[in-house]
Amino acid sequence: MKKITFWFEFASTYSYLAAMRIEPLAQAAGVVVEWKPFLLGPIFAGQGLTDSPFNVFPIKGAYTWRDLERECIKYGFPVLQKPAVFPGNGLLAARVATLGADADWQADFVRGIYTAQFVEGKALADTETSVGVLDALGVDGAAIVEWSMSDQGVKDALKANTAVAQEVGVFGAPTFTCADGELFWGNDRLDDAVAWAVRG
Repeated sequence: MKKITFWFEFASTYSYLAAMRIEPLAQAAGVVVEWKPFLLGPIFAGQGLTDSPFNVFPIKGAYTWRDLERECIKYGFPVLQKPAVFPGNGLLAARVATLGADADWQADFVRGIYTAQFVEGKALADTETSVGVLDALGVDGAAIVEWSMSDQGVKDALKANTAVAQEVGVFGAPTFTCADGELFWGNDRLDDAVAWAVRG
């Protein structure tokens, strides 16, 4: 089976769009999606950035929020709302998603967190946000969040994801990599990435 790796960061707005779109596109093409949470902070730090480019360049930020609104309308998704704190701290959610790498709830959790943060206005960093999304999926949210916060193996796995992301050339989110190492950056390259994965 062909595979595409989806590198996402929970504070990333365009990763919201990609998370909502990727599975139907991949399934229609016969491609398996590997969901890979990672942290952009260390990667941005390596580029000399200490804040989101949206905030560093206000004119770009204003354009981007408008572009996101247009894209949501185009795809029929709820329009993103700028969170009170942006970018949010996605560490906890990323650990939960890392813990769920082999669980059947991982993809739904990822989409649920994006919706909670960008549509419902919930704080990404709040424990209650992750617990609520997990509970809605029929699993023990409190137990999973506690496990994610305390287990060294989960922490190390997320660090490893981020290190591998750097090694393969990821510099932003969303990013998609194919089995041959070909890299595509941005929600607007998702279709191209899936098509490339089909080629093998």
